Amino acid sequence: MLKNYFILSLRNLVRNRIYSLINIAGLTIGLAAAMLILLYTKDEVSYDRFHAHQDRLYRIVSDNVTPNGDVEGKSTITGYLQGPKFQSTIPEVLSFVRYHSTQLDVKQGTEVKSQEIYLTDSSFFKVFSFPLLKGNPKTALQHPKSLVLTEEMALKQFGTTDALGKVMLIKDKETFEPYTVTGIAQKSPQNSSIKFDILMPIVVTEEEIQNKENWFNMFLNTFVLVAPGTNISTLEAKMNRIYLGDAKDAIQSMHEKYNVKNTTYYRLQPFTDMHLSKELPVVNGLQDGSNPMFSYILSGIALFILLIACINFVNLTLARSLKRAKEIGVRKVVGSGRKQLIMQFMGESFVLCSIAFGLAIGLVEIILPTFNQLADKKLALSYLVDVKLIATYILLFLLTGALAGFYPALVLSSYNPVQTLYNRFQISGKNYLQKSLVVLQFSLASFLIIATLTIFDQFSYLTHKDLGYDDHNLITIPKSNLTRTEGKLLKEQLLLNPAIEDVALKNRGSWGTSARINKDQDIQFSYETVDATYLPLLHIPIIKGRNFSGELPTDSTKSVLVNESFVKEAGWRNPIGQEVNFWYNDNERYTVVGVVKDHHFSALNEKIRPQLFTMKPKNQYGMAFIKIRPHTETVSLQHIEKVFKKLFPINPYIYTFREQENLKNYESEAKWKQIMLFGAILTIFISCIGLFGLATLSAEKRTKEIGIRKVLGASVSSIVQLLSIDFIKLVGISFVFAFPVAWFAANKWLENYPYRTDIGWSIFLLTAALAMTIALLTVSYQAIKSALANPVKSLRTE
Repeated sequence: MLKNYFILSLRNLVRNRIYSLINIAGLTIGLAAAMLILLYTKDEVSYDRFHAHQDRLYRIVSDNVTPNGDVEGKSTITGYLQGPKFQSTIPEVLSFVRYHSTQLDVKQGTEVKSQEIYLTDSSFFKVFSFPLLKGNPKTALQHPKSLVLTEEMALKQFGTTDALGKVMLIKDKETFEPYTVTGIAQKSPQNSSIKFDILMPIVVTEEEIQNKENWFNMFLNTFVLVAPGTNISTLEAKMNRIYLGDAKDAIQSMHEKYNVKNTTYYRLQPFTDMHLSKELPVVNGLQDGSNPMFSYILSGIALFILLIACINFVNLTLARSLKRAKEIGVRKVVGSGRKQLIMQFMGESFVLCSIAFGLAIGLVEIILPTFNQLADKKLALSYLVDVKLIATYILLFLLTGALAGFYPALVLSSYNPVQTLYNRFQISGKNYLQKSLVVLQFSLASFLIIATLTIFDQFSYLTHKDLGYDDHNLITIPKSNLTRTEGKLLKEQLLLNPAIEDVALKNRGSWGTSARINKDQDIQFSYETVDATYLPLLHIPIIKGRNFSGELPTDSTKSVLVNESFVKEAGWRNPIGQEVNFWYNDNERYTVVGVVKDHHFSALNEKIRPQLFTMKPKNQYGMAFIKIRPHTETVSLQHIEKVFKKLFPINPYIYTFREQENLKNYESEAKWKQIMLFGAILTIFISCIGLFGLATLSAEKRTKEIGIRKVLGASVSSIVQLLSIDFIKLVGISFVFAFPVAWFAANKWLENYPYRTDIGWSIFLLTAALAMTIALLTVSYQAIKSALANPVKSLRTE
């Protein structure tokens, strides 16, 4: 019996090649999308779960609580003391690991390169399940001058993985020191928040351990391994009692010295929660932090596509049902029961789904590299070798086959054999289900079009908005601890080449601090150390007062500039002449001599903060900004490299174009723009197939009506309009549902950006025009075909 159903299913598929191909194509795309998203989601939820003790691993985090009991901020970083203090005083804390990253110069022959190196404790391989291929995991990081390399790094540095005992020269302060390789580790898994190439031991002196103010010197991650069955709430209470007791004097000192009123409360974050945490993200050496919203959005797109593909199957099967009415009538007359017919049609559905499922696996293999690039993943089909995932795919196959085939099977098996054999059968009713499904399809498609246009609009806004400074033809080169003398010599040497317009110096990275204004008001701000050339070089206007001057010695010791946001937060009406008191630093006082126009030096997804600019001599520079003449990139870079290597031969030479660096801030938006575009295109394409099916059904129902209208003189255009108007109405109805939901969702998404585009009516009008045009083109083919048909053929049976 099953063999007979299978043969009949194949014959029917071959007999209706075009419709079979349309169905298979739609289901293949839908299943492939679902498979990709399942792979993505599996990878997301599997992060950090390969560790043997993953259920007992936690990261120490903290809440910054005001005197009123409000949580003002959350932090994921700790200092030297938290791990050792908690382990030595709390029995439930079995072990701890401190971990953070730093950039150090590595010398290989005569070449010096900046390398990211990860510092950690000797208990690293005891707490975490990272295989050490060579070396002793217990002692590999005990010596202060020891190193653990991954196989890839060992091969890169020494040309072999047999690198135990070999020496690397790493810059420690001002000199290169020899470090011995004591372990070779396997490469970190793809789904790990901890990924390292080089591990070095953290070295903490006894003096630093005894300094209670190190409770507040936070810059690293601390992980703890707790005993089985530990009550986490009780453990957190113990941690805070120990902290408040041990740091009592330091807390009082911080209050008196820095006017710190808030209290820090420690708690534990499950290690496996880090990857998808929005409030407590991965930082300072941890990698691949993600947002669960990405999984929700991708899952929604995949669900849309698969649902629309199943809807298409239903519509196309019903559209072709009249062609099979006689077959069903004959089968019923010769004794087939409804159950047998349902089995046959369900069998056809599963045969078609089986073909689509096989093709979907092949399609996933083809597009996986592109998907990895867009989603910033390294997924592979080998991930499929997982019992839970295979079970999920089998369930997906069964659900798809049942969802696509069950309703058509019920409808087709209910046909009256007498009516079908005498050609008196027509599908009755208003086809509300099919029409509702088309409305649903185009609602989903319209929603995705609006979402895609919104992301495109926001991306364009982010990449084209005036930043308030000129980043064109601007090259930056980092040089740590650049002194005033070195900076002056660097500028002089660079300006010898006519391709270099000007050079300015600034601190590297982002500095932040606080000071006192208005006698008793504390204000936090970005603290920028610059020279007098910096603002003119970047074309940042001074809107009040004046710029720094190299001719005035007091500008470097007594004067500062502030930006508009600083003035606004300070509440100053007349900022020039106001005093900024760094009371904690020997009561240093500075006078505001100029106000800088607000500019977006950070990414546009960050709000402009108060900024203070200084030329304080004790502050060192760390970055050179070099303005070059247009179209002189090659000549300029050659000159810059030559000068830098001549002046700083033991420092790594790295350059970036500021304009390109700014664009990198929006790589996430660029990728999501592409993902949403592909999702919208696929949804529209599959929706059009469904609309084509409904147009076919309508034309077949009205074949004789069209023939009569033509005999009575109806024109082709009037018949096309007659057949098209109902579908255009359905698409119009879909806008009623799609537009409000899309508007709400788009506004919610844009709330993540402090600087954002506005959602205008143009997006909705463009969406409506696109959807209507695509729908009209889809329906017109079948409508024109029916209108041009010979009426004699459609009426000859009457």
